[in-house]
Amino acid sequence: MCLFVEKWISFQNSQETHMESVVNFPCSHCKIAHTWSFKHNTVLFPKTQTAKPSTKTKTKSLPSTLSRCHAQFFSPPLPPHNTSSPKHATLHSHEYHKLKALLEILMEKECCPLQVLRGDGDWTRDQFWAVIRFLIHASRPKEILQLFDIWRNIEKSRINEFNYSKIIGLLVEEDLIEEAVLCFQDMKTHGLRLSVEVYNSIIHGLSRNGNFDDAELFLNEMKETNLAPDTDTYDGLIEAYGKYRMYDEMGMCLKKMRLNGCSPDQITYNLLIREFARGGLLKRMERVYQSMVSKRMDLQAPTLIAMLEVYAKFGILEKMEVFYRRVLNSRAILKEDLIKKVAEVYIENYMFSRLEILGVDLSPRFGQTDLVWCVRLLSHAGILSRRGMDSVILEMEEKGVPWNATVGNIIMLAYLKMKDFTRLRIMFSQSLTHGVEPDMITVGILFDAIRIGYDGSAILDAWRKQGFLYKAVEMNTDPLVITTFGKGHFLRNCEAAYSSLEPEVREKKTWTYQDLIDSVFKDNQCNLSKRDLMKSR
Repeated sequence: MCLFVEKWISFQNSQETHMESVVNFPCSHCKIAHTWSFKHNTVLFPKTQTAKPSTKTKTKSLPSTLSRCHAQFFSPPLPPHNTSSPKHATLHSHEYHKLKALLEILMEKECCPLQVLRGDGDWTRDQFWAVIRFLIHASRPKEILQLFDIWRNIEKSRINEFNYSKIIGLLVEEDLIEEAVLCFQDMKTHGLRLSVEVYNSIIHGLSRNGNFDDAELFLNEMKETNLAPDTDTYDGLIEAYGKYRMYDEMGMCLKKMRLNGCSPDQITYNLLIREFARGGLLKRMERVYQSMVSKRMDLQAPTLIAMLEVYAKFGILEKMEVFYRRVLNSRAILKEDLIKKVAEVYIENYMFSRLEILGVDLSPRFGQTDLVWCVRLLSHAGILSRRGMDSVILEMEEKGVPWNATVGNIIMLAYLKMKDFTRLRIMFSQSLTHGVEPDMITVGILFDAIRIGYDGSAILDAWRKQGFLYKAVEMNTDPLVITTFGKGHFLRNCEAAYSSLEPEVREKKTWTYQDLIDSVFKDNQCNLSKRDLMKSR
């Protein structure tokens, strides 16, 4: 428990006496934070220069020790006074014990910070903001405003623009918009200066919640007080319009922005492209992109990702490849879902060789993941290349990569397409020796092979003895495999048989592989010999 407090005090001792205090409002696109000159610096809102989406998460339960709470409860602390003399060392020791005692009380179950404050009589600035961070971490942000009201009234000098701005920013970040507006109105009654940043915080909070009428009222009020809206003001509105798919309003907001003498900047254009891309508005997206090119502005990594995603979604191959290369050359992070979308476009265009290139491109960045091996195997399986598949399998074995259902099923589907029953039989056997449990796709491969003359009685007998046929149905194969080879005769019949059942029948039971086999063959929908069917029971 002492570890955190020791870090807290030692960090204080390492700071300079006078530092810049910054409030970073919770709009995800804020570029420049407002600056105050304060003797102490509580950087609960770090200064940012580029757009960063909100990644705030709520924590349901309190941690067991203070050392574990360091990152969640507190931002970097206030700078210290000069600590060169024994007197200051004694002072810091006293502050250390006070802060430690306060934190211990806060960690107690059902602790009420308001009662603690009344009992203590007052808190230092360090203590107050530490408690505020505690309330946020403990998912108790509704207590912030009442606690602030009591604390600021103890010492009237605390009624200042800096404290109010920080509290408003926190309340908006915690989605307590009504409380933030109350705090804003209280700030006005005290005659405090209202900054563009404070207005932006309120406007963005309202618009993110879909309250555009009130947001517009605050925007007009802002102009009436001779405060000119900046790019952050309009960027927040544009982002909110995009969230609610109000694309015409986005365009009107951009026009209003220009009419008010506020030129869209690089962040504004990036934001527009991302929102149009998410809405699938390709023409609007490309018009904004051309404007950026003409102005020699750069695309941010999230914008590159958004453009790659929309081109993959609509299967626009050439443009998808252009932005795929740009993403690879950037520091953008490709998620698996997007990689699969790119792979699907290649598969749908029968460009299987590109899958190998895709896998090789991704290996240095993502490592030898299951998806990378899947894509590389599909590259050769798609063109039914035995040599290519063998080379990938050999590479996997050399690197000690275990098999899974996807690997086994890709190879077996390729041999099924070739009607190479000898290798198919070997693969069924190898899958068992590699410890790969069959799934729905594996069962479909077997029955599709039986349908065209393969003798699957030995495999069915082995599955029956292992109890596999009486397990719940699972699908452990990557969907890219289905995209490449299709569903097959057995799987299509399974879907038809399942769809023909009444909804209550589907939901009542846990479906086993034997259940699906029975449902498919009860109407003789597939040419399976009676002997093989009986063997599967």
